Amino acid sequence: MATFKEFRNNVKPNWCPGCGDFSVQAAIQRAAANVGLEPEGLAVISGIGCSGRISGYVNAYGLHGIHGRALPIAQGVKLANRELTVIASGGDGDGFAIGMGHTVHAIRRNVDLTYIVMDNQIYGLTKGQTSPRSAEGFKTKSTPEGSIESTLSPLEIAMSAGATFIAQSFSSDLKQLTALIEAGLNHKGFSLINVFSPCVTFNKVNTYDWFKENIVNLDQFPDYDPTNRIAAMNKIMETNGMLTGLIYQNKERKSYEDMVSGFQTEGLANQDLSLSQEQFDKLVAEFK
Repeated sequence: MATFKEFRNNVKPNWCPGCGDFSVQAAIQRAAANVGLEPEGLAVISGIGCSGRISGYVNAYGLHGIHGRALPIAQGVKLANRELTVIASGGDGDGFAIGMGHTVHAIRRNVDLTYIVMDNQIYGLTKGQTSPRSAEGFKTKSTPEGSIESTLSPLEIAMSAGATFIAQSFSSDLKQLTALIEAGLNHKGFSLINVFSPCVTFNKVNTYDWFKENIVNLDQFPDYDPTNRIAAMNKIMETNGMLTGLIYQNKERKSYEDMVSGFQTEGLANQDLSLSQEQFDKLVAEFK
């Protein structure tokens, strides 16, 4: 069984020192080892942005896609090879702006993969513009007088779209983050894990200290029931989305793959896809 060190490679991340994404990378590597994966059994698909680089920093199959399109690619990879464990990753701009349509439909579709969003409430790679997760009044290069738009709540949207696994964590809490990624990998269906991952260069408001002062950790509530959908939505709204832990999980709903009639469990890469002459002639005949 692989150790977390075997999920490392020789590519040095070029994130800014102190970026929360370092912890997300470490948590993915630790979680992959803890659930018994091998590097060749994992695929990491990412989008565009600082966080999008993570697919090149993990020793596994990786693909750095285009802006907002990590989820369509990840779903295609998973449906083509059910034997792979698939992680999609990106930032809040990637997943909740240009890619929001894909996010909603991936959630309701419930393909068996884990989506990790590194949420820093700003566009970091393009040097600091407002994102859908920026608060009202947030001043950036694109909103010098403060944003007049309301903040998008991905957790409320995920709940209303029928998500079967919703979790949120903070990059400083490596132990909790690793455990949540493990739970997401083991969940049979779509797992959304939003991670507060501070941008130390361009976001001087939502800092590590700010998050520590404002986060409500569900681990402090032993009576909290993550299987209660109404209670989960109420908790999200009560805390204005500033909660961490396993927020909601539905183990009863089947994954997309398990609902497709005749969908083989063996990946396409391991199937005999050759056609007999009779099959080929029958296909050609359809176009005559």
